[in-house]
Amino acid sequence: MAEYKTEEQKKKFYRTGDWNRLRQQALERDNHECQQCKREGKVHMDSIKVQGERKSVELNVHHKFEIEHYPKLALALDNLETLCLQCHNKIHDRVFGEQKKKRWDDEKW
Repeated sequence: MAEYKTEEQKKKFYRTGDWNRLRQQALERDNHECQQCKREGKVHMDSIKVQGERKSVELNVHHKFEIEHYPKLALALDNLETLCLQCHNKIHDRVFGEQKKKRWDDEKW
């Protein structure tokens, strides 16, 4: 059983053909749409490739149970979900370019 504890081990996994094939299956199953946005009644689809330009990354395929802690689920389609970058970052508590909201913001002086 492979381990995915270090950044190098994770990077190596995400460069494999097995991962790329499974990732494509997840994107197709999810119709290239962010599933979290869909649950919230919004639509966030993948970008369209324009000839001669680099395609912008809009979607990630997310492991619901992280490979670091659940290596047996690394290549399980049921453990994958398509998310937009914003939702994926939110799940991992990564917020860029804006302050995190305060827990209580109703106090006024």
